[in-house]
Amino acid sequence: MDSTSATKLQLHKKKTWFLLLTFSLLLSTLLITISITSTSSTTPSLLNYAHNRKPKPPLPQFVESKLHVASISPNPVPKLAYLISGSAGDGVSLLRTLKALYHPRNQYAIHLDLEASAEERLEVAELVKNEPVFKRVGNVRMVTRANLVTYRGPTMVTNTLHAAAILFKEGGDWDWFINLSASDYPLVTQDDLLHTLSTIPRDLNFIEHTSDIGWKEYQRAKPVIIDPGLYSRQKSDVFWVTEKRSVPTAYRLFTGSAWMMLSRPFIEYCLWGWDNLPRIVLMYYANFLSSPEGYFHTVICNAKEFRNTTVNHDLHFISWDNPPKQHPHFLTVNDYQRMVDSNTPFARKFSNNEAVLDKIDSELLGRNANGFIPGGWFNNEGNPNVTLPHHVRTNTTELKPGPGAERLKRLINSLLSSDDFIAKQCS
Repeated sequence: MDSTSATKLQLHKKKTWFLLLTFSLLLSTLLITISITSTSSTTPSLLNYAHNRKPKPPLPQFVESKLHVASISPNPVPKLAYLISGSAGDGVSLLRTLKALYHPRNQYAIHLDLEASAEERLEVAELVKNEPVFKRVGNVRMVTRANLVTYRGPTMVTNTLHAAAILFKEGGDWDWFINLSASDYPLVTQDDLLHTLSTIPRDLNFIEHTSDIGWKEYQRAKPVIIDPGLYSRQKSDVFWVTEKRSVPTAYRLFTGSAWMMLSRPFIEYCLWGWDNLPRIVLMYYANFLSSPEGYFHTVICNAKEFRNTTVNHDLHFISWDNPPKQHPHFLTVNDYQRMVDSNTPFARKFSNNEAVLDKIDSELLGRNANGFIPGGWFNNEGNPNVTLPHHVRTNTTELKPGPGAERLKRLINSLLSSDDFIAKQCS
């Protein structure tokens, strides 16, 4: 090929390349123009749709916010769930207290901790199992998987939660949870108590409490203790860690009595802990001296659902030193009239077979020869030697309140009608 032909071929190739480039640019420009036009024409429609459609309700921040507090039972006569706990040597006292508190309408969990011998725990379990009334009604259960409980440590709190969980799972539809020990004893009959409680709101929580922790800030809140009952099979006292900690700022500390009557909705909240507060506070009180005197108090007063349900009283007559020591006085016959005048349904602390218990049985409770307290569910017709279970009635809503109901009514009315009732709630 000569030079002239080669030159013409190169010019042809350049011309073809230029035309292709020009065509590509024109096509790109056309597509961009169509896209812009299309977008501008559809934008008003999208805006109008977004403007005119109904807004969706906001999604909850937490799934737990969809959970609701348990409803209150509609039964005209309430049902109570009791924990009665004891330790080594308390078996006889525990059974006496159990029978004095017994009513077929209620539910009971009894617990002897691991300090009690296996023989003692087995003996109590057999007595409960073979008691004809308990067997017939089926509302008394022994916590067979016993816990090691250190009185001044958090294991007392965990034991209370354990029993509450058992009663919640197996005890049916009850309204209030009451924790007692083998050294407690009633001052009114269960008919007296149930009759009086049937007249008040069932979301109330009777828990003595205050935010004025005073000396406890330095002697209990800031020190860090370890409860051997959390990891050891041998019972021993708590011991202290050398490091100290500051008082919490995420929630406010409260303190008060370790004995209380708590509503079923609040117990459910403590067990489920749907906003995590009960678990967080429990972890804190795991290293707190005498945590039973602060755990439930701190939870209830920092939970907005429950802080306005508190009644600042523990429903107990207790004789303390002034200032109070670790343990209260043992009650005797000399304290009898003060117990009656207190109008409270329970008293503590009693030693085993204390003489004043017989006086309470005969003058306040009308205790039966079997150890049970007569009422609408069982009427001994004035004969204390009538035995059970042949006189047990299935209609547990039939109550026969006595003078104890009048005393208790005076206490409840004074608590709920006092001018500072609201001011005492979580203050």
